[in-house]
Amino acid sequence: MQDWRIIMLTLEKVKHAASVLDGVARKTPLISAPTLTNSCDLYLKCEDLQLTGSFKLRGGYYKISQLSEEEKSHGVIACSAGNHAQGIALAAQRSGTKAVICMPASAPVAKVEATRSYGAEVVLVEGVYDDAARRATELQKEKGYTFAHPFNDVDVMAGQGTIGLEIMEQLKDVDAVVVPIGGGGLISGISFAVKTINPNCKVYGVQSEGAPGMAVSFKNKKITECDAKTIADGIQVKMPGDLTFEMVSKYVDDVVTVSENEIASAMLALAEKSKIVAEGAGATPVAAVLFNKLPVQGKKVVCVVSGGNVDINTYTKVLTRGLTYTGRMAKVTVEMADKSSQLPEILAAVAATGANIIGVTFDRARTQGDVTSCAVELTMETKNFEHIEEIKTALSSKGFQVC
Repeated sequence: MQDWRIIMLTLEKVKHAASVLDGVARKTPLISAPTLTNSCDLYLKCEDLQLTGSFKLRGGYYKISQLSEEEKSHGVIACSAGNHAQGIALAAQRSGTKAVICMPASAPVAKVEATRSYGAEVVLVEGVYDDAARRATELQKEKGYTFAHPFNDVDVMAGQGTIGLEIMEQLKDVDAVVVPIGGGGLISGISFAVKTINPNCKVYGVQSEGAPGMAVSFKNKKITECDAKTIADGIQVKMPGDLTFEMVSKYVDDVVTVSENEIASAMLALAEKSKIVAEGAGATPVAAVLFNKLPVQGKKVVCVVSGGNVDINTYTKVLTRGLTYTGRMAKVTVEMADKSSQLPEILAAVAATGANIIGVTFDRARTQGDVTSCAVELTMETKNFEHIEEIKTALSSKGFQVC
């Protein structure tokens, strides 16, 4: 039986959310991304350029705007991995409402500090989003706060659905829209708006393999809790909400997953080819397209880059992982005689292939040879996997053992 709360989500409500958000949320650009892939006509909906750096401002702000004065007087509490936190904090600040946000202790420092900068009280909780949600529920009961759920809420869905309205205005003949999924609020709003306007347009959801709650639930046709551990912290949710699960079941065509390495590679591709800084969650739709997880070949496709709030230290590590996964960076260990004449020969052999050596490490203990041998680990910037094999062949041809 359909939940009566979902019946309350109408296109008129989404349009009302758009009017409330006018002048608050940015109408983010939809840009063509031909350098990312030639398998489809790809466009990016750049919610990384949204105020607060994420789409979450839309749903959070609209939710606060719909509270009564009495509800606001009690203060608002929310749980978030970071992006919903900022949307709620900003909305509460503008309405003069106290905001308390429970966040995972592992949330990026940038997201925590940004939330505090909007005047919210931050409560850090050990674990992932679901643990923060439990603590928020406890505090709500103890203190009488008004709860602002990050995804399982019709007002939040309506706010996120304004992205769907914008996409349909910006690209009327779009064939498919690809959306990241954590708890499912974003794709619930977007899929409802898109399918209501054009039932023929496909809507696909993407999750990390490390946090596949909605994907497993969608396949099982029932809400299923899964482990949640992923570099895409914005979608690190163990299980979907009951409302979002029903919305996805009704309006979404399929939900797929991508690996951690595929997410890292998509983040790298977005930075290098489209000059976009995307957090892990925001890169998952692009990863699904780049690694052929969806039937969109030859189609006009929009990927929603949901946010760009990534910790710079984490970003550096993830880009390095993306470089390694795509053959753009490699480590090769070479056995050599422990004498000075050997190293220049190794470096010359590598240089002749066009690789750039960025690190050299000696380790006498790692060698498999005799006591006069040592191991040299070379870290290199490379072109692709074929280039790496070329380097290994060049070293072997010089008589060096490559491990």
